[in-house]
Amino acid sequence: MPLVTVVIIIALVGLLLWLINRFIPMQDTIKGILNSVVVIVLVLWLLRISGVLQYLSQFHVGR
Repeated sequence: MPLVTVVIIIALVGLLLWLINRFIPMQDTIKGILNSVVVIVLVLWLLRISGVLQYLSQFHVGR
C-alpha cells in the first residue's frame, strides 16, 4: 500500500474522530473509550500492513 494512501487514511480517521468528539454530545468516559478503541484499531491496522504482525506470529512460547 503506498505511503500516501496510508497518510490519507490516518488523516481521514483523525478528522472523523475529531468531528464525532466535537459535534456529537456524549459523556467523557464514552469519548475516552471510543478514542482508545479507534487508536488501538488504527495501530493494529498499521502493524498488519507493515508486516509486523506476520513476523510476530512466527514466535512460539514453550514447546
